[in-house]
Amino acid sequence: MGADQNIDWRLAAASALEWWRDVGIDTLVDEEAHDWTAAPPAPVATQPLRAAPRAVAAPVVVPLPTTLDAFIAWRNGPDAPEAAWRGDPIAASGNPAADIMILVDVPDREDSDTGMLLSGTVGRLFDRMLAAIGRNRDSVYLAPMCSVRPMAGRIAPEIEARLVEIARHHVALVAPKRVLLLGNAPSRGFTGMDVARARGSLQAINLESGMGATTVDVVASFHPRLLLERPAEKARAWKDLQMLIAGLGA
Repeated sequence: MGADQNIDWRLAAASALEWWRDVGIDTLVDEEAHDWTAAPPAPVATQPLRAAPRAVAAPVVVPLPTTLDAFIAWRNGPDAPEAAWRGDPIAASGNPAADIMILVDVPDREDSDTGMLLSGTVGRLFDRMLAAIGRNRDSVYLAPMCSVRPMAGRIAPEIEARLVEIARHHVALVAPKRVLLLGNAPSRGFTGMDVARARGSLQAINLESGMGATTVDVVASFHPRLLLERPAEKARAWKDLQMLIAGLGA
């Protein structure tokens, strides 16, 4: 019986050793003494690995042209913000030496067909407005903030700040005595307010250009397309036009 017990013990030990070997235990002793009853050491806090920040190249800011001729060529060229848009750009028109500059937001739908700002029904009302103050298209300078009509028919918020910067530079280069801002986008760009809040007063606006700082008086008023929709606003628009020409020669 004792021999059988020795054989059973050896077999059990061999079986245990084989199992330990299978699970990766390759030694039963260590050269150093250990207190196996002691609590395990607290885990060491480690910081999660973080990816190194990617270097982001700063956008290249190209200064706007500092002469009116160079600016106009750039404004309708391949480097303008709207250059990749569908449609042909519509340039400013009239006399850049005039004492009145008129700024609109975008070309109207008819303008894209005629290649001229404020054409069609809107344009006929605009011409009557000019005639009422003794002016015509040859005695003012008319320019758009956005030279190509956006698909939505209005300036998108993500590009408005850039177009405002360009429009203010344009006005600074022209340096008129007065600027008529027709519509909300031009009004916001120069006064910080929509037409409903900005109209009714002559406001002095400081502008910067390559030629230095300049000050121009602006009047905000309703776009002719809104006057066609709301004829009752024509009375207030007439007051704005009278304010625009007050003190100026015909």
